[in-house]
Amino acid sequence: MLFLFSITWGAVSGWWTPVCLLLGLLYAWLMYREPVELSKSMRYGLATLRAFAVFFIAFLPISPLVQSVTYQPQKPLVLIAQDNSSSIQTFKPAGFNAIQLVKTLASLKQQLGNDYEVREYHFNSNLSNGLTDSFTGKQTNIASVIKQLNEQFVNQNIGALVLATDGLYNQGADPQYEARNLKTSIYTIALGDPIPRRDLLIGNVNYNKTAFLGNDFVIEVLAEAYQSQGETLQISVAEDGRNVAFQNVAVNSNAYRKVIPVKVNADKKGIHRFTISIKPVKNELSVQNNTETIYIEVLDARQKVLLAYQSPHPDISVIKQTIERNKNYEVKAVQAANLNNIKLSDYGLVLLYQLPVTANTLLNDYLTKSKTPVWYIAGAQTNLAGFNTEQKAVQIASTRPDMQEVFALPVNNFSAFTLSDSTQNKIAHLPPLLAPFGNYGTSNTAATLFRQRIGNVSTDYPLLTFNEAEGRRTAVLTGEGLWRWQLAEYQTFGNHSALEELFSQSIQYLTANANRQRFRAYPARNVFDEGENVLLNAELYNDALELINTPDVNINLKNTTGKNYSFLFSREGKSYQLNANAIPVGEYSYTATTKIGKQPFTAHGQFSVRALNLENRQSTANHQLLNSLARQSGGQMLLPSQVNRLADLIRHNENIKTVVYDDKHYSDLIDVKWVFVLIVALLSTEWFLRKRASEI
Repeated sequence: MLFLFSITWGAVSGWWTPVCLLLGLLYAWLMYREPVELSKSMRYGLATLRAFAVFFIAFLPISPLVQSVTYQPQKPLVLIAQDNSSSIQTFKPAGFNAIQLVKTLASLKQQLGNDYEVREYHFNSNLSNGLTDSFTGKQTNIASVIKQLNEQFVNQNIGALVLATDGLYNQGADPQYEARNLKTSIYTIALGDPIPRRDLLIGNVNYNKTAFLGNDFVIEVLAEAYQSQGETLQISVAEDGRNVAFQNVAVNSNAYRKVIPVKVNADKKGIHRFTISIKPVKNELSVQNNTETIYIEVLDARQKVLLAYQSPHPDISVIKQTIERNKNYEVKAVQAANLNNIKLSDYGLVLLYQLPVTANTLLNDYLTKSKTPVWYIAGAQTNLAGFNTEQKAVQIASTRPDMQEVFALPVNNFSAFTLSDSTQNKIAHLPPLLAPFGNYGTSNTAATLFRQRIGNVSTDYPLLTFNEAEGRRTAVLTGEGLWRWQLAEYQTFGNHSALEELFSQSIQYLTANANRQRFRAYPARNVFDEGENVLLNAELYNDALELINTPDVNINLKNTTGKNYSFLFSREGKSYQLNANAIPVGEYSYTATTKIGKQPFTAHGQFSVRALNLENRQSTANHQLLNSLARQSGGQMLLPSQVNRLADLIRHNENIKTVVYDDKHYSDLIDVKWVFVLIVALLSTEWFLRKRASEI
């Protein structure tokens, strides 16, 4: 590190410098002009000390700026990211030694020496510190790893990224797009076996999560077969253990892929487990990817939602698409002018997008007389006076029609229903919505799911609030711009799961009273992933259909092996919640019980915890992707046997070098302490010399 300084000028002219020097010389001359009992050299020496002391004292009020420059060299960072997913070990080539690979990567720090700074990580769906040879990851997200490293070391001297992986990913976007944002060389270590081996597998299953009683529905199975030309794919579908469909498909190539539609009839109401299987063949590489399990709920009818709006807006199509991805719901979007042609009693929920109830007489009369739940969404077109009158959950006091950007801030003690942690985290990092500028207030009975964060300031202003009063449930979203959330979530995570879960859970809560069920117990989702916390909710209503949680609620979970798990629900707000933590993989049925006085209530249901087998769906390593990542960044792809060349390649890469950063700092001369030390030293020396010469 090198430190330099210089004096620069602010608003004061530098011509005052000779004036200050002249003043110091004049003062010294006046003081030592007369002959005294001192030698000539002593007089000149003392005059010089006095002249400089006066010069510095006169110079200080001018307050010039002292510029200090610090030069800080930064060694190039070499980041090592090692894939820890199970596919590395499951589909490894002959002779692959995982422990040796990790040791070789770890030795890179010593090989590069002190001229480089090496950081080591391993990853699957998330990035973690250090290297490992466990290879137990259930999912792989290469794009997320590149993004996290880029964000963690932003504006730092990243010299190279060493990426040791097989190129197979089952989460996130294409890594090539994210790699373009990382302005450094990427050296890929090509793990896994790129040579296709004999394997039959289910690549993907497309299906609707709900079907309607008595209807046929189609399950689309993407069947793949490698090095199996001449074999026959024997595909079977079992519903709750009962075979309901079977197909034979001839394999006519060694790289066979085909989407096979399987038609099934929805003959029984409820949630049903469907197991799709491909019969193994001789010498098959892996049979773990031959089976896939899905869950489909068979319903009597769809819940209808009316989406009424004042004028067209991009949010309208986003809301309609998001809600209808849950096949339990059917959405009718209608402009205010056409509401007279709608039979309002057909709808179990009315969603008003920046539309006052008074905009339509029929709508106003219907909502006044009925207990139909209503979801209000406010925005730039909202008449705030009418908005405050029509609902009591949220009141907005504003004196001007301005809008401001607000981010979603999750509320920890919200208890009306449960959103998964991943959904809350995703929504908290989505772009801002536009909310009316003003002061916000909520009623005592309202429960807020998301508050507003304005810039970096967390506020108590509600963004999404739910309320129940006089037998009607309402929701209020105080911002527009949901289309931003939809685009950003897909760009970042490659799906719309957070937005879908938010709308699905919100509508399920709002329409619960319409079902007239006094006691309900339901899981946050029908299918939980292995290792994920299992969350369940329960609601209990008295004779007046008011939500209460005075009695205890017990629940018993039972899996297919007969093992039982008993829990007691916790009280949250006016309802109940249960976090059963992570439970073993399997199919579970549950029975929840409670009492109001002597009247018993029982609720039944089922859910499942599925094993994560994403890593077994692809067996052939994608070295083409790794080569592309290396080439487009100026790096190189290496095989595990070539890792010892890595240090030399990095040393000879002219783009990887130490960078020197300069840090300039300005301060007033009067704030510099050494100037005062110098003045005191000059005056002290002069005084000592005069004292010694008996002039004082």
